[in-house]
Amino acid sequence: MNDEKQNSVLSEILSNGYQKIFYENWPMWLGGLLIGIMSVITFAWARPWGVAGGLRNWGDWFFSFIGVYQYKPVSPLISTNSILTLGLLWGAFGSALLSKQFAIRKAPPLELLKGIVGGTLMGIGAAMAGGCNVGGFYTAVSALSASGLAMMIGLLAGAYLGLRYLYWELEHLPSGSTGSGAVLKEGKGVDWLKIEPYLGAAVFLAAIFCTWLYSKQAYTRVGGLLLCGVAFGCIIQRTRFCFVRGFREPFMTGESQVPRAMAISIIISVLGFAALKWSGLRGENVYVPQAFWFGGLVGGVIFGIGMVVAGGCGSGSVWRAGEGHIKLMLAVISFAMSTSLFKAWIKSSAALNSLMGYRVFMPNFLTYKWSLILVISILFAYYIITIWNEKTEKFVVEL
Repeated sequence: MNDEKQNSVLSEILSNGYQKIFYENWPMWLGGLLIGIMSVITFAWARPWGVAGGLRNWGDWFFSFIGVYQYKPVSPLISTNSILTLGLLWGAFGSALLSKQFAIRKAPPLELLKGIVGGTLMGIGAAMAGGCNVGGFYTAVSALSASGLAMMIGLLAGAYLGLRYLYWELEHLPSGSTGSGAVLKEGKGVDWLKIEPYLGAAVFLAAIFCTWLYSKQAYTRVGGLLLCGVAFGCIIQRTRFCFVRGFREPFMTGESQVPRAMAISIIISVLGFAALKWSGLRGENVYVPQAFWFGGLVGGVIFGIGMVVAGGCGSGSVWRAGEGHIKLMLAVISFAMSTSLFKAWIKSSAALNSLMGYRVFMPNFLTYKWSLILVISILFAYYIITIWNEKTEKFVVEL
């Protein structure tokens, strides 16, 4: 085989590999597995994964800038909350470019309004529960916090109520008021589809460069979290992993793929968190929200309704905004504004703060062994029930 043919074969292999990674969606189970592993790595590196805290930091900064707040929050460029959320957006944007899936996607007025309303509800729910679907549920359960289980119940109830609203909307509002469309990527003389992968590569190289800059300024911890956030964004965008589907699909279609991946992911994460906390490498009360039971449960219901109405959860709204969805961009903005204001209101009132609940670290009452058995049993039960529901459609809501 001559050199020209060898180079041709190598080029074909590399091209096929690129298409497998960036043109084809990754399996959902792989997304759950990788998210669980990244959750443990992020916690071991510096702190747990979260999204709402970053959005709240952005809202705090904005309201401080315009004079609503009298205090000055930590800069979004060095806040660990903000950096993780920024990394999620960054990674999703870069991955969307590499896969040629980025486009400015328009939506009808009603859908844009739903993005704003849904984002506002998610912000309120996150402020009550001590986090969104990530911090208040995924990470809280991983941290063996009872409020995480309370929020899980609330998210299920909220997803059901949100779905009932969507069905009512389909029956009572004009069909032309819903749906979405994408702006054509082709410009005058420019084929953006060919350029996007190069822009995506530049986006990821920029993330590495920024991490290097952070290390030079003695912010190595923050730089590492930026890369963790970028990894989350890439994984979630490539797998289309969305917690909305994990809670909505059992009632909407009965499909169990996402709920099963979600359960597997949390089991991996909870085992890693328990090892880090039990060994003393991380504090036992880290990411145990003061939200059991009222804040977690009621906040979960409000958040669940909001994420179904908006069409994206906390993490889902951010990564879809990175793909160019205007509706989800509005959801992210309204989330940041409402969670900042509502959290400030809760903190200003001792009665409200007390109403949200208590920090309940389950091993303090059940030991690590029985806490793990309880949490894993609940997640395994959810795994099995969603498979059974997929076959029987027992919980599927009729239109």
